Amino acid sequence: MAHLRKAAPLALVLLLAGCRLDMHVQPRQNPLAKSSFFPDQRSARPLVPGTVARGELREDAYFYTGKLGGNPGDYMPFAITKADLERGRERFNIYCAPCHSRLGDGNGYIPSRGFPRMPPSFHIERLQKAPAGYIFGVITEGFGIMPDYASQIPVRDRWLIVAYIRALQLSQHATVADAGGHGIPSPGPQFLTPGTGATLPEVKPAEAEHEDSK
Repeated sequence: MAHLRKAAPLALVLLLAGCRLDMHVQPRQNPLAKSSFFPDQRSARPLVPGTVARGELREDAYFYTGKLGGNPGDYMPFAITKADLERGRERFNIYCAPCHSRLGDGNGYIPSRGFPRMPPSFHIERLQKAPAGYIFGVITEGFGIMPDYASQIPVRDRWLIVAYIRALQLSQHATVADAGGHGIPSPGPQFLTPGTGATLPEVKPAEAEHEDSK
């Protein structure tokens, strides 16, 4: 009985060690390794036709390509809200403004520092008339010396940038009717104090401006 009590811990250790060893050396194949089990000698099996990775189902081809058939479309694939435009402005200022400037006129910081070619202004007639899908395609695939931004900017954000570019174009070519009767350009703000550089300027309240105009 005493011998059994002494042998039990040793048996348990051997049993656990054996289980761990089996888990380490269990039959498996390294990725792309050669295997004699299959006729084509490939351990990695081809995907079943029609297999789609999780999160990669692209039923709406226009949303992902900006094209209808082989041609760029000229509509947004979803409705645009004010929050979407805010997001588009944010993404534009991060990724596009360094070259295209925040106004979209092509006079960004990078071209001013010796970039070999100035980007075109979004306000020229050609780009005003360019379909929305064309602009989306340029962001996705790049154009000329402009690199693609497909890996940096998610698909939906690319469309939001397109929407914001359209807003920029409208801002530079809007009519008084488009602005709901407001003057174009809008009058600049009036300041109570201009600020010193260390302090911000104090803007005159709108009510005070209205009284002054009387």
